[in-house]
Formats: sequence, structure tokens, C-alpha cells
Amino acid sequence: MVELDIQIPSSFDPFAEDINSGAAGAKEYVHIRIQQRNGKKSLTTVQGLNKEFSYDRILKDLKKEFCCNGTVVQDKVLGKVIQLQGDQRKNVSDFLVKAGIAQKDNIKVHGF
Repeated sequence: MVELDIQIPSSFDPFAEDINSGAAGAKEYVHIRIQQRNGKKSLTTVQGLNKEFSYDRILKDLKKEFCCNGTVVQDKVLGKVIQLQGDQRKNVSDFLVKAGIAQKDNIKVHGF
């Protein structure tokens, strides 16, 4: 048998930068869901935003941008959840990326 002299770098961690980066939404996903109400009515919920952001300020900007009503709900399990009237999944996803609140890779859109 032939012995190979291969050096394996043990101190390099390829995921260290992603785990330790202070970017918005670097560790957790932002979930955007739709909930069907009655008839054609629906709610869009946004959860998993970083806690350092002001939910009320984000809600205010979302309501003004998309001309819809909304509220911030405090849930025991999920924490703060933003609810918007109508199907705003695509709009909210684009807004969060454009505003720098979350990265596109960290946003999961659920529903239909």
C-alpha cells in the first residue's frame, strides 16, 4: 500500500461565519403563512422576526405600503406575530428583503 501524506485542516469551520454573523435573521427562519377565514377572506401571518426589531414600526410600514389593515398579536408559544388582512405573502416577502429585515434564503412562504 502507498501512504499518502494528506493534511486535513481541522481548525476551519465552513459554517462558522453563518452561525456567528450578526445579520438579520441569520439563525432562524421567518415564516409567512396564510390562514383562510370565511369565504374569500384570509389573513397573512408573519412570525420569526428578530426580537430587536420594532414590530409596531414594521406593521405600520406594511400597512401603509400594501393598503391593508393589520395587528401585532402576542402568542404564548410563537411570541409576537404580525397579522395582515388579505393574501400578502409575496408582498411581505419582497418587503422584508428590500428593507433588509430578513435575507431571502431565510424566508419560508407557506400556504396553498
